Amino acid sequence: MKVAIHGLSLKAEFLPTLFGLFEKLQQLGVSICLTPALDKQLRHLSTSPHLYGLLHQSKDYADLDFFLSIGGDGTLLDSICMVGDKEIPIIGLNTGRLGFLATVATDKIEDAVTQLVAGNYQIESRTLLSLTSSKKLFHGENFALNEFTIHKRDTSSMITVHTYIDGKYLNSYWADGLIVATPTGSTGYSLSCGGPLITPGAKNFVITPVSPHNLNVRPIIVSEESEISFEIEGRSDKFMISLDSRSTSISSEVKLRVKKESFSAKLVKLPSYHFFDTLRQKLNWGLDMRN
Repeated sequence: MKVAIHGLSLKAEFLPTLFGLFEKLQQLGVSICLTPALDKQLRHLSTSPHLYGLLHQSKDYADLDFFLSIGGDGTLLDSICMVGDKEIPIIGLNTGRLGFLATVATDKIEDAVTQLVAGNYQIESRTLLSLTSSKKLFHGENFALNEFTIHKRDTSSMITVHTYIDGKYLNSYWADGLIVATPTGSTGYSLSCGGPLITPGAKNFVITPVSPHNLNVRPIIVSEESEISFEIEGRSDKFMISLDSRSTSISSEVKLRVKKESFSAKLVKLPSYHFFDTLRQKLNWGLDMRN
């Protein structure tokens, strides 16, 4: 078995846990390689040499069995960009805070890799969004696990987002912006703007306005087979769009469409994990906040 390990913003206090992970993987007979980002951090934080290989080119991914993401949800989203259409299973080892995607706690990491090597896991396919635009954006990495957003820029004035589903006019949103989220992304930005929670296996997208002018405008759930297109107006000719944590500025002349991506993100699900458990833990469900 061969795994790649990726990390961003690694802290020095986590080094003993990381070296413990390396040692455990080697004991289990697992071959290790590192992403250049993690390798650079290790060389900065530690004088201890390592002899692990590096992922440089697309061909280096060919014989990988798993991709280990060490950090928070942002690191896992970055891992998904790196894996892309190769669909290598990804497991999130959480050293961050909330961790809806990176679900393995720090003290459970060695147990998690033991389960992985023993084959005691399942693979969840998570729907990705695909962005098609009249101008090349995001260096061709035009997919997202969580959401696609349109947002105002450089002005306090609202924007107008004319929205169409499969070519049929849906609504004109007078708002600060608009979010199209996957079921996975429904626990993120969309949730903070009043969107519903959607279980990961649901075959839907949710369209959620950001601070809409009309209070009767509410989020709407549509089929993941829909193609959603937009026309944007505002006092400024420039707007912000984002795919997960990546953002760029565009003009109103750029045509935008989002739909389901042809490939999916494969996330490793261990026996101890369930989406409902994560919801209760992260959102404090079931707790009487009066006490």
